[in-house]
Amino acid sequence: MALTQSDIDIEVNDLQNAYDKARAAGAPVQNHPPRDYAPYRSSVLRHPKQPLVAVNGGDPETVELSGPVFGPTDITDIDNDLTIQHQGEPLGERITVSGRLLDRDGRPVRGQLVEIWQANASGRYAHLRDQHPAPLDPNFTGVGRTLTDDEGRYRFTTIKPGAYPWRNHTNAWRPAHIHFSLFGTAFTQRLVTQMYFPNDPLFRYDPILRSVTDESARNRLVAAYNHDLSQPEFSLGYEWDIVLDGPSATWIEEGR
Repeated sequence: MALTQSDIDIEVNDLQNAYDKARAAGAPVQNHPPRDYAPYRSSVLRHPKQPLVAVNGGDPETVELSGPVFGPTDITDIDNDLTIQHQGEPLGERITVSGRLLDRDGRPVRGQLVEIWQANASGRYAHLRDQHPAPLDPNFTGVGRTLTDDEGRYRFTTIKPGAYPWRNHTNAWRPAHIHFSLFGTAFTQRLVTQMYFPNDPLFRYDPILRSVTDESARNRLVAAYNHDLSQPEFSLGYEWDIVLDGPSATWIEEGR
């Protein structure tokens, strides 16, 4: 029988209760989810089961020649504005997303490449593998990039993404979110995470977000509405800082 939302809710609650009980007994905080978090079914199927293998020798720059990048050229002045990359304006609620990239001591991480990708306002990605029946927007590709400034700040103008279905279980829906990719000094140091929007009713139903069982760590994935960041008659503002390590680190995919 197909898994239902109720089945997933029971699994999520059991794991959450087990974590809360362990914390009450003195267990350490778990800022990152286990790689085999059962309610997120595909993580069980694809997570590594053996220790990572270090690759020695060869040309260390080889990986960078084939590494991921959104754009064939250096970053331009419009790469961080996803609303002006086509001939017309995209549909949806225009938003400004800004924040700082920080280390564990609160120091800014300068000159770092930040990439984002997201669904459009209808909850559909401009990708061949996304075939769910929501409309594509010819004026929205959903990818952008920028470099952090001397204060570690990044800034994007985009459209608030919509929720979308996925096939983890029957009637599974992902909360609205934006994917963030961060680089250190090389593509091998790439880190990936997700930013969510406040007060989304789908939070409680999403096993990906709920896999972060520590509530304070989970809350750090949710941006804050910032009225001062909103621009009159143009966009609503959301602020989201990213901390790379330490006790206040932002959850990073791959258990980093």
